[in-house]
Amino acid sequence: MSATFKIEIAGENSLILYFDDPVNDEVAAKVQQAQWLIRQEMSNDIIDLIPSYTSILVVFNLYNIDHHQITNKLQKLLINLPIINNNQGALIELPVYYASESGPDLAAMAKSKDLTIEQIITLHQQQEYNVYAIGFAPGFAYLGEVDQRIAMPRLSTPRIKVPKGAVGIADRQTAVYPSTSPGGWNIIGLCPIEMFNANKTPTMPVQVGDRVKFKAISKDEFFALGGVLGATYD
Repeated sequence: MSATFKIEIAGENSLILYFDDPVNDEVAAKVQQAQWLIRQEMSNDIIDLIPSYTSILVVFNLYNIDHHQITNKLQKLLINLPIINNNQGALIELPVYYASESGPDLAAMAKSKDLTIEQIITLHQQQEYNVYAIGFAPGFAYLGEVDQRIAMPRLSTPRIKVPKGAVGIADRQTAVYPSTSPGGWNIIGLCPIEMFNANKTPTMPVQVGDRVKFKAISKDEFFALGGVLGATYD
């Protein structure tokens, strides 16, 4: 498979690879495969790779290679980028306590979508989500795509504080807040699994390229896994 991409300078020792495709599973697979190939074939020249939905930031070692040389290398390496398959990453199951007390936007979503709360919960659990990117905050994994029937725009007024573990939906993306932070996503539940810990190895349970599937748990299971209720949504 030939990959269509362009390369732009991003800094004195960095480039961005842009894949000319919309956000979808196929382009996510291209990003993952390109990242893997660059690490395998150009490790001596590369300081860091930061993947996103349709792009990769390539930070290179100026002592080894310049912009012109690395551009040529990348073009030769990726022009016939093979896509092995779309599901190379690990499948990670994340438990979620879905309820009105843990998901303050469930009722409004149900009303907006003319669905029951139970239908929203079922639709959120029924598919696997690719980890497209990690950003906004350490451990914040952008997952896509939710069923169109539960896609929701961001809140018109973002909350000042969303608790750690909150599971949200924005447009056709879903995510788990790894820490308490501001946020404008529609919150439908709480996940008791820690999404980022700088003192653990690995620091995050998911990586770009992995797949995530959510599983509903009871309130007792939520507590048994270390979950905490009672946080305020300001």
